[in-house]
Amino acid sequence: MKHSAADSIVCAGFAAVLWAGGTDVPAGMAIAAEAPLAPTAAPAAPRIPIYPDAAQASADIAAGLRSAAQQKKRMLVAFGANWCGDCEVLDENLHRPENLALLRDNYVLVLVNVGEERIDHNLELAQRYGIPLAKGVPALAVLDHHGLVVYSQKNGEFEPMRSLDPESVHEFLLRWRK
Repeated sequence: MKHSAADSIVCAGFAAVLWAGGTDVPAGMAIAAEAPLAPTAAPAAPRIPIYPDAAQASADIAAGLRSAAQQKKRMLVAFGANWCGDCEVLDENLHRPENLALLRDNYVLVLVNVGEERIDHNLELAQRYGIPLAKGVPALAVLDHHGLVVYSQKNGEFEPMRSLDPESVHEFLLRWRK
């Protein structure tokens, strides 16, 4: 059976075989026409990191403390990592509409990255604020506008954030606001 390029079928969503130059189709081989392609998933959008580079944590905390002092707000320090699913859920919950006003009116939020693949960065900052990172992340510390610890999560309270009621974040923000 002879086929030329003109015999090929090209249709969106269907496979076509193109035999250039009118060559013979090998024996036992058929030309595929209108064979549906397997659906392909859209490429995943690149994830936007939530937590900044671990090296800038001290500078971010210093800037957060200056801002908290000027605004007479508390500072909420969230220890976490971009690889941490529970940290992503915490961030989503912090940005729910009912929590945004609480954050804006009462807190300066500072995110501290504890590592790119595991918890191995900013350990001294966590210790300074009473956060035992061995209990997992995310973990939160609340500081007054003078930089003194008002509260720190010592028992991995938000570590299982994916299984917690989103209301727990709202209650936390209400409890520790100024």
